[in-house]
Amino acid sequence: MAGTLEATTQAINSYVPTDAYFGKPFIDADEMRTDPLPHRYVHGGFENSDTRFAIYFPEKDVYRGRFFQPLGGGLGGTEFAFVGPLAGVLGGVPGAFRLGGYMLESNQGHIGNDLDQRAGDDPGLYGWRASAESARFAKHLAKHHYGEVPHHGYVYGGSGGARRSPLCLENAPDIYDGALPFMGGGPIAPGKADEAIESVQPTGFGAMFNVRRLLRDKLANVIDATEPGGSGNPFEGLNAHEREALADLYRLGFPRGAEYMIAQPMGQAAMWCWNAAEFARQDPGYTPDFWSKPGYAGHDQPHLFEGDRIVRFKTGVDQPRTAADIAAEVHAGGPAAMEASSFMAIMSPPDRQIAIRLAEQPSGYLPGASVRILSGEAAGRQLFVTGVFGDTLLLDGFGADGNAKAEGVRPGDQVEVDNDAYLAYCYWHRHHVIDGEKGFDQVIVDGSPMFPQRPRITVPSPFGGHYSAQFKGKLLYMQHTHDTSLWPDQAILYAEGVARYGMPENFRLQWVENAEHIPPAFLPPSIVPSPTSRLIDYSGIIEQGLADLVAWVERGIAPPDSAYSYTGGKLTLPAAASKRGGIQPVVSASIEEAARAEVAVGAEFTISAMAEVPAGQGTIVAVEWDFDGTGRFLAAEESVDGTAASGSYERRHSYDKPGTYFVTVRVTAHRQGDVSTPYLRIPNLARVRVVVTGAAA
Repeated sequence: MAGTLEATTQAINSYVPTDAYFGKPFIDADEMRTDPLPHRYVHGGFENSDTRFAIYFPEKDVYRGRFFQPLGGGLGGTEFAFVGPLAGVLGGVPGAFRLGGYMLESNQGHIGNDLDQRAGDDPGLYGWRASAESARFAKHLAKHHYGEVPHHGYVYGGSGGARRSPLCLENAPDIYDGALPFMGGGPIAPGKADEAIESVQPTGFGAMFNVRRLLRDKLANVIDATEPGGSGNPFEGLNAHEREALADLYRLGFPRGAEYMIAQPMGQAAMWCWNAAEFARQDPGYTPDFWSKPGYAGHDQPHLFEGDRIVRFKTGVDQPRTAADIAAEVHAGGPAAMEASSFMAIMSPPDRQIAIRLAEQPSGYLPGASVRILSGEAAGRQLFVTGVFGDTLLLDGFGADGNAKAEGVRPGDQVEVDNDAYLAYCYWHRHHVIDGEKGFDQVIVDGSPMFPQRPRITVPSPFGGHYSAQFKGKLLYMQHTHDTSLWPDQAILYAEGVARYGMPENFRLQWVENAEHIPPAFLPPSIVPSPTSRLIDYSGIIEQGLADLVAWVERGIAPPDSAYSYTGGKLTLPAAASKRGGIQPVVSASIEEAARAEVAVGAEFTISAMAEVPAGQGTIVAVEWDFDGTGRFLAAEESVDGTAASGSYERRHSYDKPGTYFVTVRVTAHRQGDVSTPYLRIPNLARVRVVVTGAAA
């Protein structure tokens, strides 16, 4: 199947990069593979650049003339994001083949967290140009491989990949006909795609950090109030400053119903604590001013930081720890299972050092603190505490430091722990109001900010430049309602930009309800109730979205919009499927028409559920029940056969032990009503609370 060496050489020699930044393409791997299906694998890059690509050409009986280019999340930096642990979740190579296309990935212009040294800080290169040039060469190679160029191309991605995929569609209309970002966003300024951007999301992370630090054990009451059957008042029991901090977080757009993630290492704030140091680099006066000048909480209210502040604490390293060490503790249910992010352990090679145990523990608040290595092989590296379990600190960083993590750190190496910049970052939203962004009304009076304002701060250049919201192709935007990394307002900003600058008829926004940033299987297993009982696996929704995007671009069948309202930082979706739209089933559950019930041990009660699939979006193929919040759906409605688009369901149940239980009903739809296929399944869920009292007989 693979082309001959002569044909490949001819393809390389005949290619002239459109973007003059890139040198001649090269191929360092070209081989036949059989997994998941027979295909030709090609890996290479462009001379005089750090851009690398990987291409997967299926056999001709699978290929139907199109290509799919997923963009990795975060900062990018790898051409293998969709063939690693997340491949099964986000479709990967098999998903592209099922949709009749070849797949290619690029590292989006840089290797790991390092920037291309020749390009430096170039948002345009990392945001879209490297991806576009990789796609152009892949199309050129596809012509030599299949005998003709693909007739359509699609770019998509989540998180940082969603941030950049609209940039590709907007700026490379010669390559891309459609884009599907899921969980993305950013500011809009036509004509500035190559300029670094401000972003509200890192500001929101600081507010989230602050709530986590201030509330601590009180978070349990906030979570209880916002769970199904709770009081609905998350402010009960908080003091004035705690209430203000939580209110700030909500007004900035934090998704309601996701409060349980605030204290988790994968509550996403922990993933981005290096923002504190990066922003301090851009505004070096902010941290000292925060602690020394009127108008800043550090100076005006020092009591708020008593017992938390750590200033240049020096100690030694007792023991470095690897990803395998952390994963073993998570698996065994040890201390790591309570606070360490299993996601980092899963995504890192087993022998990679990602944590350290200190010889002495500083007295203060460790999450988010800076850990600078002072001696040894890793001297000069700056890392940050993303998780604390026992006496072990889970570490990550930015750029080359983030690539290395704790590699090379040895017992006895000296480190310095400090959280001054981190604590100041917790109040960043007061002092860096961003024009045009939602959520800052609480600090603006009569058009002016209440607090001293600081210079403009931009996010790292690999996130790309400004959107224009102008494109020739089609863009289907999917945003998750419970995403604690990229909050709902980010998609709304893009939708508003399209309405103002672009062609709304070429844009659709669909909400994915009860979906987090990453699938529940990658969240800490210590969360109770289980993430799998709270959240859906959205992989089938993304693949169906890609299929719908193809149908829209190639056959003119437009996908449905989702209806919504957004006020005071709160997203609200209509309760009825006929009014909500989108493609997910709408699900509700109750016990005697209430979200909460109190029952005695051994007493049977009836749980009712209703579900409806929006018109034209298929039928119900599964209804499953989880009665104890473990995420194990052990009961299913056997009568569901894929013929009905709506239904009412009941279950009788009882508990033999007292306690508080959350019952989840998960309903899955499929466009063709196929009850057996594992693909293109569209889930949603609903939950109720059951308080069981009395003693077991």
